[in-house]
Amino acid sequence: MSEPASPAPGTAPRRAVVIGGGMAGMLAAAALSAYADVTVVERDALPDGPEPRKGLPQARHVHVVWSGGARAMEELLPGVTDGWLAAGARRISLPTGLVSMQPRGWFRRWPEMQFMIACSRDLLDWVVRERVVRSARVTVRPRTELLGLEGDARRVTGVRVRTKEGEESVLAADLVVDAAGRGSRAIKWLDELGVSPAPMEEVDSGLAYASRIFRAPEGTEDYPLVNVQSDARQPVPGRTTTIVPIEGGRWLVTLSGTRGGQPTGSAEEFETFAREVRHPIVGELIAHAEPLSDVVVTRSTVNRRHLFEKVKDWPEGFVAIGDSVATYNPVYGHGLSVAAQGAVALREHVAEYGIATPGLARRA
Repeated sequence: MSEPASPAPGTAPRRAVVIGGGMAGMLAAAALSAYADVTVVERDALPDGPEPRKGLPQARHVHVVWSGGARAMEELLPGVTDGWLAAGARRISLPTGLVSMQPRGWFRRWPEMQFMIACSRDLLDWVVRERVVRSARVTVRPRTELLGLEGDARRVTGVRVRTKEGEESVLAADLVVDAAGRGSRAIKWLDELGVSPAPMEEVDSGLAYASRIFRAPEGTEDYPLVNVQSDARQPVPGRTTTIVPIEGGRWLVTLSGTRGGQPTGSAEEFETFAREVRHPIVGELIAHAEPLSDVVVTRSTVNRRHLFEKVKDWPEGFVAIGDSVATYNPVYGHGLSVAAQGAVALREHVAEYGIATPGLARRA
């Protein structure tokens, strides 16, 4: 039986703490806000608009929300898709609005079967965050450092935090959700409580990314997403190029390459790399576009999954979500969608079993 959205008269409201104020954290807060008062703990300052933030360096590269992720976010935050579009994002039909060279040639542009939302990561996050914080049951504590978990190996009962002024306190919670992302320290926190370590799997292709923003040439407002993939059957480093239209009449162009074929941070070499992949179309297009930014490079793209479900005595009151569980080499483009679907699954479990019911964390 699900718990009521509001506590019964004379009872204290349930409390949840979400670690991390990024996309996964805000979606987790949205998922829990019908069942608990939610405090989001975020170490960075959060911008008031679609601006970069310190703890998200990978935001400079291409991010898309695939239709499965968009539907999940819409389920959690009705109207969020219209919010993105009103702020300048584009809804791109798939595969109609996709010009993509795959290993076997150009992908056929059938009538729409799915879609994607195309814009900057800053805009994606801001539209979601702006909606989540409207809830009277969600409190965001920016510039607050998480020091560790409270409780023991049987149950997590809250978190210890420190403010920017150096004040330390404990936030008690019926449920703590780790949405700290790729930099999560959940393994360390749980070890300090005596929880057995979770197995971990890693796959590292040595992939590196280089991205740059261009002003889209006049007349390209309805251009499709353009992408050239590598051919894994060829015994050479994999190299790809992608143009994604983003808000403000701009193109976000991302290059990628595996070991021996990685792009560099050189602005002079950017177009050359784009021309030297399997087809030069991206290089030819950006030759007519004005650069608006420097080249940004990221090399930490390891695929990593923590197999928390294999920990025999998983503690009550603690759940991990999004990149805190599994980080994906960004070429797949599914990290945001997986986080959104994870938040929906979390909400379904809380609705069915109750936020403080024994076994909830294990089920989740």
